[in-house]
Amino acid sequence: MADAAPPSTTNTAADHIPPRRLFTFLIMVFGMFMSILDIQVVSASLQQIQAGLSASSSEVSWVQTSYLIAEVIAIPLSGFLSRAFGTRLLFSISASGFTVASLFCGFASTIEQMIFWRALQGFLGAGMIPTVFASAYTVFPRSKFHIVGPIIGLVATLAPTIGPTVGGYITDLMSWHWLFFINIVPGIGITIGVWMLCDFDKPNFALLEHFDWWGLAFMAGFLGTLEYVLEEGPQSQWLEDTSVAVCAAICLVSAIAFFWRVLTAREPIVDLRTFTDRNFGVGCLISFCVGIGLYGLTYMYPRYLAEVRGYSPLMIGETMFVSGVAMFFTAPIVGRLMVKYDMRYLIAIGLMLFALGSYQMTWITKDYDFYELLVPQILRGVGMMLAMVPTNTIALGTLAPERVKNASGLFNLTRNLGGALGLAIINQVLNDRTDLHISRLHDRVNWGNAAAVETLNMFTQKMQGMGDAALMAMKQLSQIVHRQAVVMGYGDAFFMMTVFYFGLTVLVMVLKKPSAAVLGGDAH
Repeated sequence: MADAAPPSTTNTAADHIPPRRLFTFLIMVFGMFMSILDIQVVSASLQQIQAGLSASSSEVSWVQTSYLIAEVIAIPLSGFLSRAFGTRLLFSISASGFTVASLFCGFASTIEQMIFWRALQGFLGAGMIPTVFASAYTVFPRSKFHIVGPIIGLVATLAPTIGPTVGGYITDLMSWHWLFFINIVPGIGITIGVWMLCDFDKPNFALLEHFDWWGLAFMAGFLGTLEYVLEEGPQSQWLEDTSVAVCAAICLVSAIAFFWRVLTAREPIVDLRTFTDRNFGVGCLISFCVGIGLYGLTYMYPRYLAEVRGYSPLMIGETMFVSGVAMFFTAPIVGRLMVKYDMRYLIAIGLMLFALGSYQMTWITKDYDFYELLVPQILRGVGMMLAMVPTNTIALGTLAPERVKNASGLFNLTRNLGGALGLAIINQVLNDRTDLHISRLHDRVNWGNAAAVETLNMFTQKMQGMGDAALMAMKQLSQIVHRQAVVMGYGDAFFMMTVFYFGLTVLVMVLKKPSAAVLGGDAH
């Protein structure tokens, strides 16, 4: 009687990753990195782009907004397109289109041209993001999830975090045009590499016969106007502004039509029934909330450093780099911990570390510099990785393979929508609390306040012989009061984030404990 093959030998064969597939996956990961990076790469250089294109401050904000709106529309669409075109064709189209759009962004000579090509860049590049997530959880054996999970988790969180850093360096060393030209050579290499090497799946062009154009139109109306309302609302007093009110109305009508369509269409553009899986639904909710912090703090830190400290884009980049380094070194450790420990505990610890980093920033002053921001940024980076990577695996790694492509688009959409909502809330809090603190400080800084009078007299003496010394001294004192109010507003925003993320840890308990088979380990 012949001996059966030892189980360990069989498992080793099943767990083997062909080098070609691993190399192809790493190429795709780099494409995803470029696509996510380009959301924030312009954030530290908007003033330079504004000057180069002779645009107003409201117009130049659309360099980011147009990209985000287009990306939010395209991400959920990618699930259907990935099944129809296959990973190889969809990713090649996305990478090549992103590269061409980047080239035209660099050559843009007017703000209108820039906004058009940025929207196209975001729409085409968005296809790369969920495609990589889907490939990670369908192509590789489950025993390797603790390796591929940290890779995509690192890229998804690291790219927006170091976006201001990379953008600051490029703009300082060359010019803002190179924020886009830098994509050309890697984009060509990624397109050729994926086209020649990718063999993950086969296209199913028959699906295109049932493509739901109405579903696409309703989804674009719903998500596009939602992104606009969240982006412009805080600066425009929300529904008091006509354009925001109109977009809010379109958003509501489109949302109703969209949900009706996807629940009744023969081949819906996205399958919302995936949310009935508890771990996926709760995982998406956690991803949504993590997106608030991921994009929110990537916005708050640079804004504080520019507005209060007067940092240049390069100095902002150097200061922000700490979180990126913390994420980079934490990723492989998280992969090992996922095999040994219950992933729900890792998520809870990550959220608490993130909350603790935000709590340390509630004491912020106008003098906070690199070293004061060091520990909060490290906690932010470590906490983000501990929260995000296990969440990815619990949400997507426990689904049946045939559901992952559609689910990946929805999962990534929740993170981006969380970021959009987070920015809207943070902007509103900063505006409202700053106004409140200005009012309170003005009530206290009066002629009955000895310290205020002493400071005003000191400024007046310094400015003798420079014109109206009293008026200039009053203006300087007013600037100090305003700056202090701004700093106090940041402290309030950080406190809000602290409370939110400490509270979010409770949600982790709703998750079902994933089986050890998910990671091929002995999680306990």
